[in-house]
This record gives sequence, structure tokens and C-alpha cells, in this order.
Amino acid sequence: MANVKITVRKRLLVLLIIFTIAFLGLTGRLAFIQIVNSGEYQEKAMEQWTKDVKIPSKRGIIFDRNGKKLAISATAYEVIVNPAEVKDKEAVASALASALDMDKTAILEKISKKQASVTIKKKVDGEIVKVLREKELKGVVYTEDSKRFYPQRNFASYVLGFTSIDNLGQDGVEKTFDKYLNGFPGRSIRMTDARNQELPDSDSKYYEPQDGLNLVLTIDEVIQHFAEKAVENTYIEQKAKRVTAIVMQPKTGDILALAVKGDYDNNDPRKTPDSLLEIWNTLTPEQQYQEMYKMWRNPAVSDTYEPGSTFKIITTAAGLEEKVVSKEDRFYDAGYVIVAGKKLKCWRYNNPHGAQSFVEGVQNSCNPVFIEVGQRLGEDKFYKYIKGFGFGEPTNVQLPGEAAGLVMTPAKMGPVELATVSFGQGIAVTPIQLITAVSAAVNDGYLMEPRIAKKLVDNEGTTVHEFQPKTVRQVISKETSAELREILESVVSEGTGKSAYVPGYKIGGKTGTAQKAENGRYVSGKYVASFVGFAPANDPQIAVLVVIDEPGGYSHFGGQIASPVVKSIISDTLRYLDVKPQYTQAELELMQKPLVTVPEVRNMAYKDAIKLLTQSKLNHQLESGEGETSLNSLIVDQIPKPGASINQDGDVILIVKPTDLE
Repeated sequence: MANVKITVRKRLLVLLIIFTIAFLGLTGRLAFIQIVNSGEYQEKAMEQWTKDVKIPSKRGIIFDRNGKKLAISATAYEVIVNPAEVKDKEAVASALASALDMDKTAILEKISKKQASVTIKKKVDGEIVKVLREKELKGVVYTEDSKRFYPQRNFASYVLGFTSIDNLGQDGVEKTFDKYLNGFPGRSIRMTDARNQELPDSDSKYYEPQDGLNLVLTIDEVIQHFAEKAVENTYIEQKAKRVTAIVMQPKTGDILALAVKGDYDNNDPRKTPDSLLEIWNTLTPEQQYQEMYKMWRNPAVSDTYEPGSTFKIITTAAGLEEKVVSKEDRFYDAGYVIVAGKKLKCWRYNNPHGAQSFVEGVQNSCNPVFIEVGQRLGEDKFYKYIKGFGFGEPTNVQLPGEAAGLVMTPAKMGPVELATVSFGQGIAVTPIQLITAVSAAVNDGYLMEPRIAKKLVDNEGTTVHEFQPKTVRQVISKETSAELREILESVVSEGTGKSAYVPGYKIGGKTGTAQKAENGRYVSGKYVASFVGFAPANDPQIAVLVVIDEPGGYSHFGGQIASPVVKSIISDTLRYLDVKPQYTQAELELMQKPLVTVPEVRNMAYKDAIKLLTQSKLNHQLESGEGETSLNSLIVDQIPKPGASINQDGDVILIVKPTDLE
């Protein structure tokens, strides 16, 4: 009996010890939680009690240089559901799916989760939210948001870019200036219970969002419209892969217009391109993204190409500045030049220019003339000017994805390479590089950094920051620039750029035609046609570059298909800028003559077209491509177009396709 009592007492003692240890352990754990780790658990409790809602800021407006709105933030809503407050989840899911054009099952799965709140859809239009509010759906909350809206859809699409679903800049100036445009979000903080309902008499706080700054561009909406119209017409007419136009102020570097076709709708940048609709679902996600990236890629700053004869402006500027050539120097074109055993042809190989002055060589865009100028300069001097004009490095235009181009160093430039670069082959440039360099060549020699943004302003219109024009360096002298302008003006008045002539204005410019290279080899039938012009030639207010990538129409020559586009943009822009025309006596006399309707002469033989124009009391100028032109050559285009009214004895430019028929 005594042994039993001892055993019981031992067991009770063990239990007492165990309970004491457990009690001490629990006490210690509670002390650790309440004293040592109190901050962490208080924070977790606050997270459960606190409802912290982010209040989005309104993205800044993007204006053109004259205050026209190009991108705005329109009011939108975010549809949020508090699952704990939803009693009939099937009915709510069905109503939301119908109004938001979403899958009901996916919504039902979301609102069935044990979460304080779930986002159903962002960027919902106010009209849709109005319909949903009328349904009085329990547990559904509509938070005011904003979404980016571009009033003119695809207008200046490659300048503006677009934003993500979260209003973050993804391309164009939206991306470059995102940190200024985006602003700072606000917050709404309130105390809630387990059912996510606000606690009475709780302490709530509201922090006002700070709207983004507004961005004023150098783009002029009116000039942009001129460029867009001209580029789109050419894109359709020439069946081109792409057409790009840039309008710049030579003295400041301001970009007044940058237009590209084909383009995309900034309001719906992820819409499947029409050309890929049939095969889109067969592409992998990676392939789909690559196709989208191709569409978004800005060719004006990202695509490199061989500039062809437009680069002869740089060769001319370097030759004149170094005094290795003068306007009176004489040259002879036999149709080709042998350099280091390689035959380099003139574009008129079958019909050489023969004896000519340097100015005539520029007017004729004669390759052998420029080869000799390049040889007189030599690799080192020529390279100095190529780099001096900004080739081979980004221009810092403040648009995403700018390429540096490709320039051969003197060490890698042999006799053949020196010769080909002198007439625009064997060098890769971007359109923005070329127009910046040409602007420098004609603005007294100052290379300006291209400027796309003028300033940042707040909602009261106060300027917060101004982006000043920036001079990079002076490349050539004022005297050389003046001489160059005079020569390039003669290219339009007497040479290959006649199609860019505008009565009353002195236009300077240069044509360009280059065969495209792929994988290190030139591709038959693929060309880039271009023209760069400036006006007025004696005091340039604007410079315009048009690049037509893979034209599929009647011609691939820049003088035939690109210069009329430049003419259209220059003519419209000069009148808009109120640059007064200065007519010559001959132009004034012509303007006094009665108007005549231009007849249709396309698809006629050259001899028949001449006869019809003569009967209409009109003169003509001939614009031909490579090869011989005969009286039986076919007229493939005319400027002005049929039906236009011009003064009697005015000129109609005939563009012919050479033929062997006699």
C-alpha cells in the first residue's frame, strides 16, 4: 500500500514538473511575442485591419509646340470585388462577365477566393461602370483611374509611343519622359473589420496624388499633318514596305514632324497587324512579340540603311572645306572608274555624262566625280568629316532604340571602300543622322543635337524645365556652307531634283537611290529611294528627308518618287510658316498666262505625250532612270497629275521607263 502511494506521488511530481515547464515555456513564448517581437505582430495586425488603396496619379498631357493636345489621360475605372461582401457569387460573376466582356468562370474563380479584395478589370470606360452601378451589385467597388488616350489614334505614333495597362511609358516620348509624365500616386488608408467593412470612428487618412508634368514637344501638329498626308499617299501609291519623313529646323535641330507609314494605333498598340491575321494563332508567343516589336520599332531612329547619293552632300562639303575641289574643276565621266582592279559604275553607265564641271557632276549625281573627290581627300580626312557630321554615333534625339549606324575606320578603308563611301555605299546611317548632318551642312556648318522636347510645364502652365537647343560642334565654315547651298539649289533647278521645284522658292536638295544589302550582299530588286531638301536655299528654315523603303511601283529612283513627296511637304510648310515666295521675272510672267488643265499622258509613248502636251500649250521636262531613253519610251508617271491646273507654257515633268525600242 505504501509503495502505491509512493508511485502516485512520483507520478504527480512528474506531472507537476511537466506542467511547470510547459507553463514557463508558454509564458516565455508569450513574453517573446508581446515584448521582443511585438512590433512585427502589431504590423501584421495592422495589415489585417488596414485597407490601403493606391490612388493613381493623372499622367501629364503631351502637347505640340503650339499647345495642341496629342496625348491625354481620360477618366477610367478599376472594377474591384470584395469577396466577403458578395452573397450571390453566381449572379455577380454573370453580371460582370456580360458588362466587361469577360469569361464568367474566370470571374467566379476570382471572387470565390478568400481575399480581402480582387481586381476584376482595369481601364474600364465610364459608360460601362454607369451600367454596372445601376445593377447595385453588393461587394463590387469602382475605383477611379485613368487611361492614356490619343485623340488622333495613329497620328505621330512613333513620336508619342504608348503606355502599359499601368500607365507606364513603353515607347516613344511616353517612355523617354515617363518619370516626368507619370507623377506620384496617392493613398487612401482606413481601418476595417474581418468582413472588410470600415470600423466606425476609426482613423482614416487620404494622401492626394501628385499629377505628372505636361510635356511640350517641338512637333508642330499642322506640319505633322502635312508629312503624314504625303507619306501615306506615297506608301499606298508606291506599295512600299515603309515610308519615313522627317522635317527639321536646321538652325535649332527642332524636329517639326516625324511621320512613318505603315504605323499603328497608339490607343490599341497590341492589335494584331492585318497582314498577320490569318497566321497569328499559328505563331508562338515569342514570334508574336517579335512581330509586334517590328511594328513598334521606329525606323527614323532605329533602322540603318545605305544613304546612296544623299551622302554626296557630305562628300561635297568635305571636299569644298578642305579645298581639294572647287566649283570650276573639270571631270570626265566614261560611265565607270577602275579602282584597285574593280569596275565602279556611274548610275548612267550606258549613257555617260562625259565632260562636266564639279557643279554639273553634283547636279548629275555622277559617281565617278565623287570617287575622285573622295580620293583627293584620302581616308583620314574623309573619316574626320564623316565623324564630324555625327555618323557612327547616336544623335541623342531622346527617342528609344536609337542606332549608331556603321562607319568604316581609316584602317579598314581600302581604295575601293573609300571610293564607294564617297557616293553613299558601304556606310550605314539612320534617317535622323542624315537629316541632322545635312542640316549642319546648310546652316553655316553647326551640328545641332536633334530636339524632340521643348519643355516641361505644370497644370498652371508654369515652365518647370526647358530643353535648350544644343550645338554639338561646327563642322564646316560659314563660307563653305553658303557655297554648298548654292550648289545644292542648282540640283533642284537644273539637275536630278527637278521634281522638288516649288515656284517662288529656292529649294536645295539631293536625290538618293541605294540597293539594299542583306547578309553582306546586295539584293536584286530591293531598293531604298530617298530625297533630302531644304528651303529657302539662301536661308534654310526647314529641312525635309523622305525615305521610301522597298518601293514596289513604277520606279525605285529617289529623284522620281521621293523628291515629289519632299516638294509637297516643303510647299505646304513654307506657306504655313508664312515664308513669302520670291518669284523670278520668268515665274511672274508665267503666272500671268491663262490656266490649262494637265492632260493624262501616263502609259503613253514619249513621242505621243509630247504631242498631246504641245497641243495643250504645255512644255515638258524629262526625268528618266538608268539606261537609254527613246521616243518610244513609256511614260510611267507625270508631275503634276492629270486634271491639275497650271499656267499655259508651264512644265509637266515626264517620268519615263527606258526601252530598247526605236
